Amino acid sequence: MTKSIVHKYLNIAVVFSAAMFFSCTNSVKEVKDFLADKNLPIGEAYNINHKHTDSGRVDIKMKAPIMLDFSNRKKHPYSEFPEGIKITTIEKNGDSLTIEGDYSKSFTKTEVSEIKNNVVIFNYAENHKLITDQIYWDQKTHYFFTESKFTFYTKMDTITGVGFEASEDLKKWWVKNQSGVIRVRQ
Repeated sequence: MTKSIVHKYLNIAVVFSAAMFFSCTNSVKEVKDFLADKNLPIGEAYNINHKHTDSGRVDIKMKAPIMLDFSNRKKHPYSEFPEGIKITTIEKNGDSLTIEGDYSKSFTKTEVSEIKNNVVIFNYAENHKLITDQIYWDQKTHYFFTESKFTFYTKMDTITGVGFEASEDLKKWWVKNQSGVIRVRQ
């Protein structure tokens, strides 16, 4: 007797589950729009360890604990890295540059990334290091810029100030409001 009651409940549960499964008629577009309206990501990735290759040579490495995919936004799709990101670029000659920050947002259409909180950019070949709280990285023009406070270390100088712009490799740079001793080479 008990066995038949259990089977009846299981059959009822299967029927209800099947009815619920087949009654869903939302299209993919409707689901994406719903997630966008609720400001929810369309996807999540954890413990990212991405390597980009060009002609069999690794040229970019990216690590992040979490990536949230907001590519369902019509006007400004983006990816968000709420727990930080570390990117290493490796040139053909072996020179490398690392970019680290506690938070990042990368916009797909404009190819501009915002990196915030404890930002450190280091060019190993030039021994240049930039520390700031916020930086924008234009990946199309290979250019960094910030209007925040910064400290920039070169082989010979330590420069502090507010407002900094640089080429992506930190070889060419401009400071706006600086302090510190800067040696001028002739």
